[in-house]
Amino acid sequence: MRLSFAITTTCISLVVTILLVSSFSVSHAQVRSSNNYQLQSDSINVGGGLSNSASYVQESTVGEIATGPSDSTNFSLKAGYQQMQEVFLSLAGGGPIVMDVDLPGITGGTSNGSTTFTVVTDSPAGYQLTIEAENDPAMQRTDGASIADYTEVGSADFTFSVPAATAEFGFTPEGDDIASAYKDNGASCGVGTGDTAFACWTGLTTSATEIARGVGSNHPLGATTSVHFRVGISSGANVETGVYYATTTVTALPL
Repeated sequence: MRLSFAITTTCISLVVTILLVSSFSVSHAQVRSSNNYQLQSDSINVGGGLSNSASYVQESTVGEIATGPSDSTNFSLKAGYQQMQEVFLSLAGGGPIVMDVDLPGITGGTSNGSTTFTVVTDSPAGYQLTIEAENDPAMQRTDGASIADYTEVGSADFTFSVPAATAEFGFTPEGDDIASAYKDNGASCGVGTGDTAFACWTGLTTSATEIARGVGSNHPLGATTSVHFRVGISSGANVETGVYYATTTVTALPL
């Protein structure tokens, strides 16, 4: 995801462009687990194992019964330890975002933009959606000037609030599968099961932050997560003119 933040001498204009990163991967449903480990597939056989050379890696089993692929009109079966199970995963959405208002660099205000991502997977364990910034702080100018990341108290701030004489950039996700840190009870974040519109704000970081987690298969309809961005400038912040950029990666992984 790419955010461009353009500042003129009299006002601040924001344009957000999304660079979508899709992740297609293979995952396996676990068959046994403990507090520290998960065994995803097991095999009862009479031989086989892992072998490798400078150019190849081979893993084999000998003696399994009724292995291999088989298909019908409605189903496809890949039986046996070495067949494993493939998981479908897709990530779609994003696109250019134009923030809704221009902001005066001296008197301040807020400007908003939003985009949506849809994750479709048949993974029995579900999926995880994360977001991370390339830079710290996320929004910077080529000469080193920057807009600070939003500074939340606790897991997230129910109301977006910028201290006096400062400018900050934050985000909040919305959707059925949002992470617990962004759920609320109507007044506080990180508690309850609600999803109040435009509530529970945090700042971006250079580490992947979970914004959504779905449990079980959602194929074929998928699950959509909206991500709202906001820049707030307090009176007296005196944000320098110029063009600011924030590059962010959104990633979907199967569980």
